[in-house]
Amino acid sequence: MTSPAPAPIRSIRQADIVDLSESYRIGEYPVAVRSRRETLGGGFADQGRHPNTWTVYFLVDGQWAEVQSARGLRREWTSLDRLERWLRSLGFRYFWVRNEIEPLGDAGEGPLAGPSLK
Repeated sequence: MTSPAPAPIRSIRQADIVDLSESYRIGEYPVAVRSRRETLGGGFADQGRHPNTWTVYFLVDGQWAEVQSARGLRREWTSLDRLERWLRSLGFRYFWVRNEIEPLGDAGEGPLAGPSLK
């Protein structure tokens, strides 16, 4: 049985993550979630070509929380690679990835699909 998708019911500031982690209030691994863009960029990103972003949820005191920036907006990353570097800078070596926006595709497609036996 799979666990339900994490849904944040609270928020935390990104500046609080180190203190929460050091006091063992963050449980499990962070979850990187593909989501629709909520925060418009400062004019540098092409919003039409990149309508989706990555955000991260932490399990804090048994409740899922989304990360907010210092300005109180949801923290978003345009690249999973950038999000991974940010999580590693905070000391997280592992995280889950959840992408419910883009379809999975056929099991026979992709780089891991072996030769077809017919």
